[in-house]
Amino acid sequence: MIFSSLTFLFAYLPAVLLVYFVSPLRYRNFVLLLVSLFFYGWGEPVYVLLMIFSILFNWYFGKMIGEYRDKNRVIAQKFLILCIALNLLLLGFFKYFDFFAANLNALGVSFIRPLKLGLPIGISFYTFQAMSYPIDIYRHDTDPQRSVIWFGSYVTMFPQLIAGPIVRYRDIAAQLKKRTHSIDKFSAGISRFMCGLCKKVLLANSAGAVWETISSLSYARNSVLTAWIGIICYAFQIYFDFSGYSDMAIGLGKMFGFDFLENFNYPYISRSITEFWRRWHMSLSYWFRDYVYIPLGGNRKGFPRQIFNIMVVWLLTGFWHGASWNFVMWGVLYGIILIIEKLFLLKQLEKAPAWAAHVYTMVIVLIAWVLFAFTDFSKALSYLAMMFGKAPRIADMTTLYFLRSNFVLLAVCVFASTPLYKTRWHLTEQKWFRYVLPILVLAGLFACTAFIVDASYNPFLYFRF
Repeated sequence: MIFSSLTFLFAYLPAVLLVYFVSPLRYRNFVLLLVSLFFYGWGEPVYVLLMIFSILFNWYFGKMIGEYRDKNRVIAQKFLILCIALNLLLLGFFKYFDFFAANLNALGVSFIRPLKLGLPIGISFYTFQAMSYPIDIYRHDTDPQRSVIWFGSYVTMFPQLIAGPIVRYRDIAAQLKKRTHSIDKFSAGISRFMCGLCKKVLLANSAGAVWETISSLSYARNSVLTAWIGIICYAFQIYFDFSGYSDMAIGLGKMFGFDFLENFNYPYISRSITEFWRRWHMSLSYWFRDYVYIPLGGNRKGFPRQIFNIMVVWLLTGFWHGASWNFVMWGVLYGIILIIEKLFLLKQLEKAPAWAAHVYTMVIVLIAWVLFAFTDFSKALSYLAMMFGKAPRIADMTTLYFLRSNFVLLAVCVFASTPLYKTRWHLTEQKWFRYVLPILVLAGLFACTAFIVDASYNPFLYFRF
C-alpha cells in the first residue's frame, strides 16, 4: 500500500484515524502497532513475520545491553555486536545474497545460486532504524524500552516505515510515552501531508513520465538537449517523489501526535556537493555520520584516515541504496567529489559567483543521477555520452516537442524545489494565508484524486531500497 493510492487515502487512513482517536490513550501505541503491521502486510504478508522477529530480537538485545552496560561493559559489548551482526545478516541475506551469488557465478563459482527472493519493502530503512536502538543504549544516549509493544510501534510506525525518514528511538522515546494531540497540530499534519501528496502525484509522476519516454528513445531518435531534458526530469521525479513521501510521513506523524525530523532542505539550491548532502536525505546522512564515520575516527586521526573514512561511508551509502554495481559507482563518485571539495575545491567554490557554484553542483548531481537511474552500467555510460555530445544531433524537433509540452511542468518543478515562497514572499506568514490554506488543501486533494484515477503511472522509487 502506498500513500498515493485511493485505498490508503479513502479507506485505510480514515479508518485508522477513527480507531486511533476513539481508543483510550494508554492503548494508542498498541493500536499503532497493529495498524502498522496491517499496512506493511498489505502487499507481502509473509514478511510481517520477518519484521516481528526484528522487533523481538532488537528489543531483547536492547534490554540486555541496558542491563549490563554499567555492570559489565564487556558483556554489553558482546550483546551489541551480536545484535548488529544479526541485523546486518538479515539485511544482507534478503537484499544482497542474489547480488553476490550472481557475481560469483559470473566468475565461475557455480555452487551458490541466486535464490530470487522478493525484497522486503523498506528493509533498509527499518533495519537501520531498529539497529540504532541498541547502539544508543550502549552509548547511554537512551534507556531501554520496557514495553515490547511500545518498541514495536516505534519500529513499525506506518508513516515512516517503508521509506523514512529514518527515525532514531532516542528522538521519539519521550513521544511514545506522552505526546500532544491538538486541532492545530492535526491541521498542520493534514497540510504537510497534502503538500507531499501533491509533490508526489502532480510533479513526480508527471516528470517521471517524461523521463520514462526519453530514456526509452533509441539512439537514432535522441539528441544532446533531449538527453539533458530527460535527466533533469528524472532529477525532479526522484526529488519530489522522495521528499514528497517524507512530507507525507511527517504530516501523518503530526496527525498521530509525533514530531519527526526533517529529511530534505531544498537540496537543489546547493552551491557544492558538500552542501547538497547536508540537504538531501538528511536522516540517512546523520545515520552514517553518527554510526559509521565518527566511530571510524571521523576527522580526528589525520587527513589520510579522514579520506579513508569518507570513502568507506560512501561505498556503504551507495551499496545501501541497492544491490547493483551502478549504486556502488554512484557512491564512489560522490565520495571522490566530496574528498576533492575537502582538499581544495570547497574554498574555491566559496569565492566563485553563486551561479557558477550552483551550475557546477547541479551538473555533478545530474551526472550522478544517470548512474543512479540505470542499473545497467553500460546504458548509463551510453546516456552520459549522449548528454556530452555523442548523440546524433544537438537538438531536433523531438527536443522542441518535449520543451513545449513540458515547459509549465518544468517551471513549476524549478519553483517548487526552491524556498522562494518562504524566504522572499513569506506566504506562510501572511495572515490571509491561513484562510486560503483549507481551500488549497481541498483543491490539492481533488486534483491528486483525479490524477490517481486517470493515471497508470504511479511508482514510488524508494520502495526498492
